[in-house]
Amino acid sequence: MDSFSTVIRTASHEQHVEAETSSFMSDLLGGRLGVDAYARYTEQLWFVYEALESGADRLASDPVAGPFIQPELYRLAALERDLEHLRGPGWRTGLSALPATRAYADRVRECAERWPAGYIAHHYTRYLGDLSGGQLIRDKAERTWGFARKGDGVRFYVFEGIANPAAFKRGYRELLDAVRADDLEKQRIVAECKRAFALNTAVFRALGDEFPLSA
Repeated sequence: MDSFSTVIRTASHEQHVEAETSSFMSDLLGGRLGVDAYARYTEQLWFVYEALESGADRLASDPVAGPFIQPELYRLAALERDLEHLRGPGWRTGLSALPATRAYADRVRECAERWPAGYIAHHYTRYLGDLSGGQLIRDKAERTWGFARKGDGVRFYVFEGIANPAAFKRGYRELLDAVRADDLEKQRIVAECKRAFALNTAVFRALGDEFPLSA
């Protein structure tokens, strides 16, 4: 029988690929969009991570979600530094969430407040994705828009508190395998992972509509 971390990874594989290969992301990473599109994407991330992290301290003592609350993962401060670099010191005044982003952040917040096991699904899809595919985005962004290596503009992708990402991901998967949930609850967590990827893909779609490539 497969471990829970394997079940989650394989069950959400299709959605994962769909999110990664969205036209917006392909255009962004292919250098076909300007830095403004990258900044807009970074703004959307702020809303999602604000929802993920504003309730995290409260969940630290939760028997189900608690083991996953690891401050070295937190991204909000790094995002804020990036936004200050991208949009200037008044970045907060121009900050706006796309409807798709608001729906995503609302769902994350709802799970954080009412369903800790569901929160794990969002935690997993975001942070493990950032530790993995996020490094490709950082590399492309540095080369495309000339950000300093691991500096302002790409700090979101730099996990300074994690010296060995491969070992960290291994440990994270062990936490998933040990999660305190029965089989039915695990099925619900897997379904929430799929939902998380779908919500993320909807944000990409909305960004693609906002930044269409001129034919």
